[in-house]
Amino acid sequence: MNMDETNVKIIRKLLSDARLSYRKIADEIGVSPPTVLSRVEKLENDNIIKFYSAVLDHEKLGYDLTAIIEVTAVKGKISEVERHIANLPNVCAVYDITGLTDMVIIAKFKNRKDLSNFVKKDLSMSYVERTNTHIVLLTVKEDFRFIDS
Repeated sequence: MNMDETNVKIIRKLLSDARLSYRKIADEIGVSPPTVLSRVEKLENDNIIKFYSAVLDHEKLGYDLTAIIEVTAVKGKISEVERHIANLPNVCAVYDITGLTDMVIIAKFKNRKDLSNFVKKDLSMSYVERTNTHIVLLTVKEDFRFIDS
């Protein structure tokens, strides 16, 4: 997909407020509303825009703990473990990585007990060899809404 300046401007507007009307976006970036409509449809069809969502303050919802969990899986079972973990409700991200461990999980919990249950129960599947859990002390920045261009 051609990520020209117009597409980048449209994406930036949607990242800042996905509820903006196409007319408002068009006015702000200097193109016509039909141009915005056709560009957004193309971005959606090409799966550059996957879906629209609200950005929540998880701490205000009671999720005071963020954990970064390294997982080592049994050889040959990494993908299966990743798919299982990706479907667990507290999991925000699963990354298949290089290095000493196979994957990193980012997950949020209401308290230490919930985190403990997650590690001891949900990650106790037979194909998980080892976990290493880190608790985030302070979130300085957490925002995946960006585009560079």
